[in-house]
Amino acid sequence: MIELLPDYPYFYETHFHTAESSRCGKSAAADMVDACKAAGYTGIFVTDHHWGGNTRTDRNLPWEEWVDGFTAGYYAAKKRGDEIGLDVFFGWESGFMGTEFLVYGLSPEWMKAHPEIRTAARPGWPEVEDPLTPEKQYALIHAAGGMVIHAHPYREEPYIPEIRLYPDFVDGVEAINATHSNPMSKSHTSPEYNKRAWAYAKAHDLPVTAGSDIHSVNLFGGGMAFRRRLEGPQDYIRAVLSGEDYVLTDGADWFDQQGNRVG
Repeated sequence: MIELLPDYPYFYETHFHTAESSRCGKSAAADMVDACKAAGYTGIFVTDHHWGGNTRTDRNLPWEEWVDGFTAGYYAAKKRGDEIGLDVFFGWESGFMGTEFLVYGLSPEWMKAHPEIRTAARPGWPEVEDPLTPEKQYALIHAAGGMVIHAHPYREEPYIPEIRLYPDFVDGVEAINATHSNPMSKSHTSPEYNKRAWAYAKAHDLPVTAGSDIHSVNLFGGGMAFRRRLEGPQDYIRAVLSGEDYVLTDGADWFDQQGNRVG
């Protein structure tokens, strides 16, 4: 069980990948839901890799069929969550030439109605005539009432050819990605990535979020904890954008929204 702070008993994983829908996923969604429930999470946001990222679903499928394949991980997680009492919410991780964003507050039905989101570009792909740039993505997601968070903005890996920052085209920054700093992590490890993300958020007065970026049942225990239970994705968006009181963790230490250790 994760040791929660007494004043913040409602705990959420905000960055979560399944084997059904992310090529890098290692565990089935239902098994991961069981692990999250046992660890003490109240809920999770399934954020599998989308068209411009490491998706498992065949990009040659017609768009609506592709969305059905892409959302398989979410629906499997939701089914199991409903059975055992874990809240499961929908989101995704979009990509643009290696830069990645977490998108919250929209639905699979919205996705089917907006095939233009499949034009996101990725290193090594043929050029797209009119790609979904981060600027266009922000406008599209905002028009529908969603939220865009810049995921791990300072991570350095071969699949990220350069660090790109879009402070005017995101709603917040993933200041804690547990893979960077949790002692259990075996990839992307560098606490400096999180430190730079905190500084970036502060410099641009952007809200901060935290998640594990988990891919298997071997949980890190990262995420965000609130004083109250969230009602759904739109409630999460309101909480983040309004500056509601919440704390963040990489599974090892707890922080307030200014980056100070608490607890």
